[in-house]
Amino acid sequence: MTNSHTPSTPTENTSGEDEIELLRQCGGAILRHKRLIGTVAGSALILSALYAFIRKPIWEGQFQIVLQNNEQPSNRIAALRQSNPGLISLIGRGGGESQLETEVKILESPSVLKPVYDFVKAEKAKAGDDISEWRYSKWAKDNLTIQLATGTSVLEIFYRDTQKDLVLPAINRISKAYQAYSGRDRTRSLNKAVSYLEEQIQKLKTKANASMRAAQNYGLAHDLGVKDGLGVNAIRASDLIDGSISGESVENSRNQVQNKVNALQQQFNDAKASGSARVYVAPQLKANEELYAQLQSIEANLQEKSSLLLPSDPSIRALQRQRKSLIEVINQQTIGLLMGELQTAQAQLASLSRPHEVILEHRELVRTALQDERTIAELEIQLQVMQLEQARQGEPWELISKPTLLDKPVAPRKKRIMVLGLLAGLAAGSGAALIIDRRTGLVFSSDELKELLPCPLLKDFSALAPNTWHDDADLLANGPLNVPSSGPIALVPVGDVPSDQLMRFSIELQHALGRRELLVSRDLRRTSHCALQLLLTAPGVATRTQLSQLKQKLALQGAPLAGWVLIDPKLRMG
Repeated sequence: MTNSHTPSTPTENTSGEDEIELLRQCGGAILRHKRLIGTVAGSALILSALYAFIRKPIWEGQFQIVLQNNEQPSNRIAALRQSNPGLISLIGRGGGESQLETEVKILESPSVLKPVYDFVKAEKAKAGDDISEWRYSKWAKDNLTIQLATGTSVLEIFYRDTQKDLVLPAINRISKAYQAYSGRDRTRSLNKAVSYLEEQIQKLKTKANASMRAAQNYGLAHDLGVKDGLGVNAIRASDLIDGSISGESVENSRNQVQNKVNALQQQFNDAKASGSARVYVAPQLKANEELYAQLQSIEANLQEKSSLLLPSDPSIRALQRQRKSLIEVINQQTIGLLMGELQTAQAQLASLSRPHEVILEHRELVRTALQDERTIAELEIQLQVMQLEQARQGEPWELISKPTLLDKPVAPRKKRIMVLGLLAGLAAGSGAALIIDRRTGLVFSSDELKELLPCPLLKDFSALAPNTWHDDADLLANGPLNVPSSGPIALVPVGDVPSDQLMRFSIELQHALGRRELLVSRDLRRTSHCALQLLLTAPGVATRTQLSQLKQKLALQGAPLAGWVLIDPKLRMG
């Protein structure tokens, strides 16, 4: 059975120790240069404080607006969407997430906010500011924040400026620009649709008049009427003539049609005379149930509001306008249908039996003329629907919070700037301390000294407790330095060991050695004849270059080394 615990490898332990040692060295370097770090941090704090208090305060205004309108298209528009998608595309009805994102991009663009930018720029010029380098993109980036509230169609707008009395007028203009934009596109799209329909109707009227004139001229030339042009089955299907036409003479048919023309002419005149005051009803025509339902709804709504509000109330006037427009639509549709029947009946008056080729040609002319008339009638209905949409007063985007100016400036945030300045100063000072410490090349770490010196560390002596050196010196003299050779013992100072510490240590060591000679010298040529050499150093007294050269010289010298001792200024004796 194997043990699931995997022991850490020597490489991992060494890596962890190296990291700890590196942190220890960095901490020591920072402590050694704490005055430099304090100076840099203090200077950074003072500069950041000056910046925070000298910088002009920035004021902020804000408001929220709903982009999507809950208004639903009318039933007639919904019907047009199915029957004529190309026409509906002109009025640009859409939605969805991508539509909202597109709207936000448009609202950030100069096409909407350029007047506001021009206003702010003019006000800045009046205040004496230099506006020669102003650009719309930079102004929008620095002063405006436009974003959608998460998961909603609510647009949040924030405007910032150093001129307090300019914030509220600017934010008010932004809100008005957005509300104007919300109705601008709808109006523009409806105008395009109306213009398109009017243009098509005008073109088709010319064509329809020509085709009807051709059919009538051909019929008059050959003494034919619409009965011959449509054929028996078509006449029965459309119920153009009351009763059966089989067995009837041309004269009887002509009398019937003449009566029908007279009746239709009277209905046509009555329908035109009705105008928008009342709805004219033609008994033989099928009523447009949808339009009548809308009219009844408007009548009921108008009656209800009339009992509660004054006649001059805007909502009552709006309903009256809608009722008038709808009555005009119904009457215009009725007039168009009556006109079609009247023209058809008039064409039937000249209907007589003629050769087959003549009948076929007449039928083709009549079919073309009637088809053109039907197309014009449909386009006129669509035009009336679009004109009704124009008459409806579309509501602009709803403001859910009024443009407001915050009571206190949003910047500069003095405490935050000072804290960040202090932190930046501490970081910069610490970095400078580490760089300076590294450039001196001095070795402060005992672990690094162990790596650079070619012999073992024998003892740490506390520089804070020199009275304890006597016992440690005796241990050295009776231990590592106790060799049978009769030559002197060499004490080799490594680096700039403080003279008082060097003198005190040499006295204690000489006392411990007794009669044996102690040679204190940095000259390795003199110490090469000694029986044993002892190195003496302290943190921060020798550079890496000095230690590397010393190691090379000792290797060339070849004299025996007992080890080295360290006088540690931080070591405290318990």
